[in-house]
Amino acid sequence: MSYSDSPNSTPPDSDPTPETTTEEFAVNSDNLVSKVQELINESNVRRILIKNPEGRVLFEVPLTAGLAGGAIGLALFPPLVAIASIAMLFARFTLVVERRA
Repeated sequence: MSYSDSPNSTPPDSDPTPETTTEEFAVNSDNLVSKVQELINESNVRRILIKNPEGRVLFEVPLTAGLAGGAIGLALFPPLVAIASIAMLFARFTLVVERRA
């Protein structure tokens, strides 16, 4: 029996994950860490990509709902140290933010 024979069946390759939207921010190196911290506090952010001026992804921060919120989580969030180190390399960055729709 194929999937087209039954009106209520769904193909196995359908993706049940919720839709996401993306947003881009141009940020200079002085504001990079503070903008990432601000985005981490938002509850609907799923992933943050940090790109250099040429568009190459330098760092990717996947976020979960459990991470959002809590000052202790932010203080001990190891990727912030790496982000601060990356900020010294370039003057401008593009933050690509993936949000749950």
